[in-house]
Amino acid sequence: MTEQVFWVGDDDAGKRIDAYLSERLTGVTRSMVQNWIEQGNVRLASEKPVKKNYKLATGEQILVQMPEPQTVEIMPEDIPLDIVYEDSDIIVVNKARGMVVHPAVGNWSGTLVNALMYHCGDSLSGINGEIRPGIVHRIDKDTSGLLVVAKNDLAHQSLAEQIACHAAAREYQAIVVGAPREDTGTIDRPIGRHKIDRKKMAIVPDGRRAVTHYQVMERYRGYARMKFQLETGRTHQIRVHMASIGHPIIGDPLYGLKKDRFGYLDGQCLHAYRLSLDHPRTGKRMVFEAPLPAYFTEILEKMVREYGEI
Repeated sequence: MTEQVFWVGDDDAGKRIDAYLSERLTGVTRSMVQNWIEQGNVRLASEKPVKKNYKLATGEQILVQMPEPQTVEIMPEDIPLDIVYEDSDIIVVNKARGMVVHPAVGNWSGTLVNALMYHCGDSLSGINGEIRPGIVHRIDKDTSGLLVVAKNDLAHQSLAEQIACHAAAREYQAIVVGAPREDTGTIDRPIGRHKIDRKKMAIVPDGRRAVTHYQVMERYRGYARMKFQLETGRTHQIRVHMASIGHPIIGDPLYGLKKDRFGYLDGQCLHAYRLSLDHPRTGKRMVFEAPLPAYFTEILEKMVREYGEI
């Protein structure tokens, strides 16, 4: 087993220990944490007894013994990649809609990582382990657009720091139901795991802070084309935030309308179109753009034709 140590900050005081750990351990569900607690694999440095509903206090130290994961062999696959930029340190890819970023249960093949391993060979950073080599940030399976991948540990550390301190900028476009009254605005609402449906995220008081800046680009009757800049990078952030203010992204199967006339899209109409970062070796500011994919432009044409700009 490997042991990880967590220190509880002011923002997390009062949270349940199982919720806190499931938020911070990638790929670990709340039920998994609860099982570890029952097995005695989660304890406090103070030796206080721990139950799944234990409420944390500022400054507490949590020790987690994580069972060794089952060994999974991730194979390189000759899958076409839309490469926007590449050098010896980074590779910027325009991810296709429908492609999962890294292998996980139910998706051990056909992912972006499988394709990158074929294209890059051993030239991917190892900081995130065997299942996520080179992956610094992610976008959802059915979100298309730009993703930067680290080809060595120096690049990985630099990119991770830029994302953490907001030096790297990620901008998206989407088509939403309705439109906010104001042309520009900011949504600052905490996001955490949904209390009932564990596949979903939600606005929850004890969630992690999430900030999305938005701008309305075009208005149609009943819909709007919008762009977004992320200040934080929570799971499903834009999708959850827009649904929370009554303007879900069209085609979104989790947070969209129950009767969505664009449900045939089988996924949200959301595209990561611009990525800005400092090159990890030279420090040069770099800006990459990916044109709107065909599915997105077809919807825009439909909007103009059937709903008209206002």
